[in-house]
Amino acid sequence: MTADARHEGPAGHVRKASRKRPSVARDLWALTKPGVTRMCALTAAGAAWLALGDPANPHPETAADGWCSPGFAAGFAGVVGASLAVASASAFNMFLERARDPLMARTRDRPLAAGRLSARTALGFAALLCAASVSVLTVYTNPLTTLLALWALVGYVLVYTPLKYKTPLALLIGAFPGAAPPLLGWTAVTGTLDPGGLALFAILLVWQMPHFLAITLFREQEYARAGIRCVSVVRGEANARLQAALWSALLVPISILPSVIGLTGPFYFAVAMLLSLGFLGWACTGLQSFDHHQTAMRWARRFFFASLIYLPALIVALVLDVVLS
Repeated sequence: MTADARHEGPAGHVRKASRKRPSVARDLWALTKPGVTRMCALTAAGAAWLALGDPANPHPETAADGWCSPGFAAGFAGVVGASLAVASASAFNMFLERARDPLMARTRDRPLAAGRLSARTALGFAALLCAASVSVLTVYTNPLTTLLALWALVGYVLVYTPLKYKTPLALLIGAFPGAAPPLLGWTAVTGTLDPGGLALFAILLVWQMPHFLAITLFREQEYARAGIRCVSVVRGEANARLQAALWSALLVPISILPSVIGLTGPFYFAVAMLLSLGFLGWACTGLQSFDHHQTAMRWARRFFFASLIYLPALIVALVLDVVLS
């Protein structure tokens, strides 16, 4: 029975039972992939907070000195600009993938795939978000942050998105622009590329690999149907689980880099080590031979949700370390 089927009410009156259609505003909001944008905003904010308290900051005038200080203003603008850039990249991505999104259950209800928005509207909205991001970063931060945001946006939209349909290496290539938000938060405050910002960039870059490998595992059939050349489709599920474990192992030393370079103290070091070893342990449980396909998919889903807990917990530890020091 369709959503537009007619039903007879208790008093004999005929009523139409139709599912409420999302508003245009809600569809435009969906174009930004709000969950992804929120996570990126969190990492950018954590990086900006760390940069404000960094004693090695080459620009002491941007150090934390009250909520209205230049440093807080630049950091806030960096978070806003980074979030707008991520939202723009997401909207451009949906525009480019509007013909393939209907082939996957998780994307078929997106505004363009479902035909609720026109391609022209989506493209215009993506361009508007891009212009807003560049404007905010240009006016309130510095040229380096603006250029990094543009690099990340172009890399994600014009390099990573088309490569998804050609090679599994697209995941690693796309992880570089995907790891830009904490770098933008950092450089918005400091104006420089230095070990602190690069350490945070490295954490997000490496974290993305097991996170997205998990998605490709439990969405393997959908990705294959859409023609996406991900690891699980091209090289098999066992290879994808092995790669997830190897990247999780690399995440252990990468996650403690902020403490190694003196940016954070023992509190962050201890939390990062515990989180990373626990995450690695979970990844290694995926190396076993599963008796049933559904059991393997259940592991992949749980590993994916573990990655969603890991990253925010790490950012909270970073912030608390600064507060407690």
